Amino acid sequence: MEALNSAASSLFDVVFGAFEWIGPRTALIAVSGIFGVLALLAFKYMSSQSSIAKAKGKITGHLIEIRIYQDDLRVVASSFVKIMLRNVQYLALNFLPFLPLAVPFAVLAAQAVVRYAYSGAQVSPADAKVLSGRGVLLEIEVAPENMQLVKDLHVALPPGVRAVSPLVRSVSEGRAWQEIVATTAGVHAIDCRIGSEHQSKQFVAGDEVPRRMQPRRALASDWWRIHDPARWSILWPAEATLPADSQFRSISLAKYPARDLGWLPGGEGGVLIVLVVASMLFGVLALKPLKVTI
Repeated sequence: MEALNSAASSLFDVVFGAFEWIGPRTALIAVSGIFGVLALLAFKYMSSQSSIAKAKGKITGHLIEIRIYQDDLRVVASSFVKIMLRNVQYLALNFLPFLPLAVPFAVLAAQAVVRYAYSGAQVSPADAKVLSGRGVLLEIEVAPENMQLVKDLHVALPPGVRAVSPLVRSVSEGRAWQEIVATTAGVHAIDCRIGSEHQSKQFVAGDEVPRRMQPRRALASDWWRIHDPARWSILWPAEATLPADSQFRSISLAKYPARDLGWLPGGEGGVLIVLVVASMLFGVLALKPLKVTI
């Protein structure tokens, strides 16, 4: 998974970078649109276009049949059942070819989110009093089979970051929390240690943010957990995944502020909305030129 994330990040550095000189909004819309057209082209060759056309034609024929013989209950009922069955066939013919496209879409969505969804955390003066709940919550989770190791957890904050609360541990949950604030802008590395194992988490503060940033580091093997997509490491490509044999399961920060994208919606949800809408719109516009039947 680390190799996939690294390769995808290098590729999308080039792809997004080709448009970012115009602005982040243009880059996000353009790359989403290109993906929509490429996905449509892939669908054309992975699907049975003739079968889709035949299914649509038969559905239309049955609808005409109902219209013509609307006074004949037997014909209407038979045509209705046939329409329902043809709809199932039509949906299957369209849906199944799109399944393989879910993986590249997830990769694109993750790359777009870590680039355009977040801004850096607010910077507070070193001598300023920060009320509880106004800082950034650091959460550390250890492997479920070794939850007692949370008692041995140590967190070292770098210069430019200070604690607002003590490190609170919950052995029964295998988790620990600490509220922190940044006193200087920049990219800070928070060091977490259990025994001889050290893992770090990037903490970004201020307006100057790196090209890619994310609130979570996930365990490398956790992308297989279908029931818990928040832990899929494929969705967090901005930092190295935690090793598969790590005592840590995840190291995360409360969500960063949403990045201001002007007239586009910001944050994780906003970026995903733009991605879906732009890719669908460009795909619809390319239907006739590419001669694709959906």
